[in-house]
Amino acid sequence: MNQGRQPRLLRDLLKGVSRSFYLTLRVLPSSLRLPVGLAYLLARAADTIADTALISPELRREFILVFRFQLRGPARVDALRRIEAELTDLQTIPKERELLTALPSAFALLESMPEPDATLVRSVLVTLTLGMEQDLSTFPVETSGDVVSLDDAPTLDRYIYLVAGCVGEFWTAITMAHAHSLRKWDQEAMSQAGVRFGKALQLTNILRDVPKDLRIGRCYLPGIELAQMGLSAQDLLDPELGKVARPVLVDWIKTAMEHYQGAEEYLLAIPRHSPRLRLAVLWPILIGLATLAQLVRNENWLDPAFSTRVSRRWVYMMMALSCPAVVSNRLLKNWIGRLRRQIIEAA
Repeated sequence: MNQGRQPRLLRDLLKGVSRSFYLTLRVLPSSLRLPVGLAYLLARAADTIADTALISPELRREFILVFRFQLRGPARVDALRRIEAELTDLQTIPKERELLTALPSAFALLESMPEPDATLVRSVLVTLTLGMEQDLSTFPVETSGDVVSLDDAPTLDRYIYLVAGCVGEFWTAITMAHAHSLRKWDQEAMSQAGVRFGKALQLTNILRDVPKDLRIGRCYLPGIELAQMGLSAQDLLDPELGKVARPVLVDWIKTAMEHYQGAEEYLLAIPRHSPRLRLAVLWPILIGLATLAQLVRNENWLDPAFSTRVSRRWVYMMMALSCPAVVSNRLLKNWIGRLRRQIIEAA
């Protein structure tokens, strides 16, 4: 591919579609930025396809399958141009339109990468798109007015593996391949911790976004657990029922906390003389725990007018404070421990 396209894809476009992930990417050692950044961009492109609500779920699934088939390589430019032609004008966010237009360049970059890295990127993207397919086959059309829940806890656990836990496996394999300091890791054990790390972050996002997801027909809280409270997924559209449904929320916050224990173990297993790798792991842990600390105190958690989100100012302050703290296991344990106690005390 045109070498001038690579910086634009991994800098300008990535920054446009996710400022927070862009900051994480920039702190990574340079050899990791291409495989990790490209994996994120392609995953975001697939997610954009899956979220194009102006076409039917069936057609979106068809495009996801086309996307997945291109991952086998070599990608067919005509297939990628079809995705661009059919979906680009339906996007309301300019950078997402640009992202779909850039698919041929992104796939060309994937095919130019060293094969071990490209294989890892392809593998994680295949798994992620399976999770996107599950969304499209489980939930109703966003404008239907209906709300459907996942069946039970195992279904939710499987889902959060598909859309995030698998990223922990990818992150472990790709960092071990590029960071000499991690080559003595037990890959199987660290991959399992990485899966828990990914599940922690995804559960946090799911619990934070319950009100928004309900209004597009999606309830990730298991229907069997809601029924034990005398509730249905449709009932959760009434913010006044937040107190009745709170036990379900609290139980899943506790599950997320158990997964964050794995995330903390993952962080502390990174040698202190690899601060860039530590920061890339530390930041999402702290943001996730701070989000749960706000959520567990939010009495109006079912009301979309009372969204739970840490401020950008808090994020930048956290980043500044983390730079000197990241080399100290004691400081990191204390910092994470304070956030955990805030959540436990309010639950």
